[in-house]
Amino acid sequence: MAPLLHRDRELAVFREALDELRAGRPTVAAILGGNGMGKSSLLGAMTEMLPPRSLVLRARCHPSESHFAYGMVRQLFDPVMSAGERPRGRFDHAAADDDGAATQDLLISLFHMTRDLVAEQPVVIAIDDLSFADTPSLRWFSYIARRLDDLPVMMIATLPGSPPAGLGTDLAKLPYARFVQLRPFCATCTADFVAEALGAPPDVELAALCHTLSQGNPLVLRQLTSRMRQARISPGEPDPDQVLEVGTAALSATVLEWLHDHDPVAYELLTQLAVMGPDTDVTVAAILLSQGEPQIRQARRALAQAGLITAGPPVRFHNPLIRTAVLSRIDNQTRLGLHERGAALLARLGAPAAQTAEHLMLTDSDWGVPVLRRAATEAVAAREYDDATRYLRRALACSDDPATIHELTLQLGTVELRHDLDACVRHAETLVSTAPDPVRRARSLLNLASPALVASTVGVRPFVTVAHELAGMADPPREPLLRLTAQGVLSGYRAGLRRSVRMASSGMPDSAAKELAGALAAMVAASGRHPGTARRLAARACRERSRRDRPAGTGLVGAALAFGWTGRPEEALAVCGRILQDARTWDQPDLHALGLLLRADIGHRRGDSDDSLRDALDAREGAERIGARVLTTAARACGARALIRMGRTRDAAELVREMTMPADAHPLIKSLILEVQGLIAAAAGDHVTALSLFLDCGHRLSARGITNPACLPWRAHAAKAYNALGEHTAARTIAAEPPASPEHAPDARPAQAQILLTPAEQRVVELVRQGMSSMEVAERLCLSKRTIDTHLGRIYRKLGIRGRHQLAAALGP
Repeated sequence: MAPLLHRDRELAVFREALDELRAGRPTVAAILGGNGMGKSSLLGAMTEMLPPRSLVLRARCHPSESHFAYGMVRQLFDPVMSAGERPRGRFDHAAADDDGAATQDLLISLFHMTRDLVAEQPVVIAIDDLSFADTPSLRWFSYIARRLDDLPVMMIATLPGSPPAGLGTDLAKLPYARFVQLRPFCATCTADFVAEALGAPPDVELAALCHTLSQGNPLVLRQLTSRMRQARISPGEPDPDQVLEVGTAALSATVLEWLHDHDPVAYELLTQLAVMGPDTDVTVAAILLSQGEPQIRQARRALAQAGLITAGPPVRFHNPLIRTAVLSRIDNQTRLGLHERGAALLARLGAPAAQTAEHLMLTDSDWGVPVLRRAATEAVAAREYDDATRYLRRALACSDDPATIHELTLQLGTVELRHDLDACVRHAETLVSTAPDPVRRARSLLNLASPALVASTVGVRPFVTVAHELAGMADPPREPLLRLTAQGVLSGYRAGLRRSVRMASSGMPDSAAKELAGALAAMVAASGRHPGTARRLAARACRERSRRDRPAGTGLVGAALAFGWTGRPEEALAVCGRILQDARTWDQPDLHALGLLLRADIGHRRGDSDDSLRDALDAREGAERIGARVLTTAARACGARALIRMGRTRDAAELVREMTMPADAHPLIKSLILEVQGLIAAAAGDHVTALSLFLDCGHRLSARGITNPACLPWRAHAAKAYNALGEHTAARTIAAEPPASPEHAPDARPAQAQILLTPAEQRVVELVRQGMSSMEVAERLCLSKRTIDTHLGRIYRKLGIRGRHQLAAALGP
């Protein structure tokens, strides 16, 4: 027998009843408690404590015998009759069989039998599960209990949470009646039970978990510990997941199995509640069960008494594992059917779309696409992007109409823009391939045109492709062409640029024109040739916006870059403030991460390393949250650069230790990574590696026309590496600034020659004029000899000369 823990109060009540019995006085005791609370164990313990001369009449009731008249009474008295006892009263089997109702004569006869039995010894009548007794036996119990004055009789019966209505009223009036309500084990008793069952004190967390799983129910606890022994779970170092799995099986084998066998309606209600989920309206479950209100009320009461659900409303499971155990008993096909019926009913009742959508997610029906789309819209409004993504993906999976698929892809792309930036790129590519014409493709892409996407060459590709298509049309729509072109220009592509510039110049300075102006400002600033023009374009992009303008986008990002690269960090910082404000107002986490990254770069230029580091780490966190790989890498590189300036090179190396260069990153971001890696190598004394990284950085920037040293000071870094290696001439050569822009350059050289040559060609000329051969120039610039020869051929053609010996005359001293 299981240890009677946490039962001192109940046993004390029984000892008082024993004293009454020894004194020749009666007691009627009702042991109340839900299934598995140990009523039968307590009843057995009580009968073992009785005086030796006591006559014990036992009976155990069962639902299958509830229609047998006097079935319980027969169990009690048949052993006495068969043992040769001949009390004056008698039990008329024929009368009981002929007439199920308790007649007055029969009840009197049964009472005389009881009184004759107590003439020689005390009598104890012990009945287990009295609530399952047949109606005549219940009437006999009440009849006898009310007539025990001055008789040494103890009647003990176990009952569920409360006695049957009539019987409870009768017993409550008796002065010698006692009600014992069994309570669940406390946490301490649960730990003691587990220790005794497993043979060792349990881990504190294991004891708490066992108490949570069993809710202090002895039957469940006994089953749980038995299965834990079989699974060889160590009480000292348990596996929580394994314990949860065992706990689910224990609940299924005890409480749920009993409920399935003894109360089918309650079990069906519990199953429906488990399928429909927490906080389900019981009325909805009742409709799905096709049961009347009285049956549902009774079933709900039974579940509450069993400790499975709260009394509510709202109705909730006492323990989430109960729902898991119930669902584990349902086969997949049945569960799919229940979810489908539940979703259909909720849709008819006008339930919240998200509630209906959760059930549609678990079915294979295709009628719920509109519901899933509404649920996604509601989830986006609540900033629950994970849920919105799930709903839209499910809707896409069960749609076959091309137009619907295009709309769902667009809606999913706008959600992923705030949730998973890399997934948004894939949706943009899908929109380009599925839209029927360039204008439709362009208008769809406008919803996904985020400046954060330009950090990736793959991310900007769909926009460049469609901008090129629009530029080739006879009469392209103005806004899509300008916005998509701006998206490409910010990433270094010029598709549709000429057409867009002409269209922007001839029209009103609307928001689309401002976006193009900002992108052009960044492009001009990156070249380093016309800083005044870049600043004017940036100022145009930052002009006061109308209420109809979109939130900050490509224009302001380009303006911030332009101001930062042309020596106006304060103005760049103000633009970043506008970007971050718009990102918060319009809930654009992608733009917020990019704005922080820009502000980190500006802080670095201003020498505010602490602010730069903080913004870089915040940008990294935001970029990781939206799945933006390239932005995450760029933010880590910015943070490492700030740490290096603060003298924390070891921390910087740790920050970028496992960082890999994304293959699709923008050349500027790749160059930033190379710069940081070079600075870390230089700090470690590896100047050869550092020089190679700095030269590679410069090559990548020059290939995209980014020659402004303010973008990344790779020349200064390379010069320091050359000096550290003892190559001072090379250091002076590479440290020489590119020719100043025509707006500020003195007439030291012929202006025409300066304009004709590109910055890359000018660097080649400088080295050649120092007497270096083509191979030496190639080594200095980390290029191939063939590339240098190609540069020289172009230089000769532009200047109208035939060879190296004429360079001095063409360019001046």
